[in-house]
Order: sequence, then structure tokens, then C-alpha cells
Amino acid sequence: MHELSIAESLIKIIREEMAKHGLTKLLNVKIVYGQISAIVPEALETAFEVLTVNTPFEGAKVECEVKPMMVRCRQCGEEFSPSHEERMIMPCPKCATEFGHEIIAGRELYIENIEAE
Repeated sequence: MHELSIAESLIKIIREEMAKHGLTKLLNVKIVYGQISAIVPEALETAFEVLTVNTPFEGAKVECEVKPMMVRCRQCGEEFSPSHEERMIMPCPKCATEFGHEIIAGRELYIENIEAE
């Protein structure tokens, strides 16, 4: 369960950002992750909850948003989001090229918003 180590890193980042702004109580955090980043949102939320027991972060709402996978066709440059069924063979909707596309989105993991007081 790599979500535990991810939650630890996110908590560290949140703690540092809150300290910069003199904030002490976390209310809400929005985390954005890519569709192919192998994040299980429920596991991440549970890990965050477990790691924040008896801390100023306890009870904070964790919101997770998934960003779809996007690729750029190696042949014509068209950018598109393949369906789940097309992840191995991804035919370009413009030129039908099936292989060798560049993944341009879907692997990200970042904190989009922190609400604290």
C-alpha cells in the first residue's frame, strides 16, 4: 500500500505550507491524481485519516480528483484521451495510428487546494 507513504509526503508538504502562513488547523485538502498513477483514492483517504489522528489535521476532509490520461499521437500530433479499453492499442481518432503515442497527462499527483485556519 504505497498510499501510506504518499499520505506521509502530502502531510509533510501541507504542514510546511501551513507553517509558512501561520495556520494551525487543517479543514480541507484537495488532491489531484492522474488516472494511471496507480493511486487508490479510498486507500489514500484512509491512510491520511490514520496518520492524522491526534494532530491538528484530524478530521480534515480529503477530496480526491482524478485527471484522465491524455496522449499525443506520434504521427499527427493529435491529443486525445483513450478509453480504458484502448489503453494497450490506442488508435488516434484523427489518423488511426495505434502505437507510440506520448503520454502527456495521467501520471500527476499534487495538492490543488488547502483550506486551513
